[in-house]
Amino acid sequence: MTRKDEMLTVAQVLDELGVSARTFYRWREIGRAPEGFKLPNGEIRIYRSEFTAWLESLREAA
Repeated sequence: MTRKDEMLTVAQVLDELGVSARTFYRWREIGRAPEGFKLPNGEIRIYRSEFTAWLESLREAA
């Protein structure tokens, strides 16, 4: 993570992936979603660098 790494909302991640919220949260339940963290208000954020690394790992596995 870089100092100015962008934090993505779940909605932004869903938009980029083209998947439903249900699919994303199912992936989180089984440990297949990108790493993220919960804010005190319960919302999830994902660093852009972690999202990019996760996507790259999927490409390498394919």
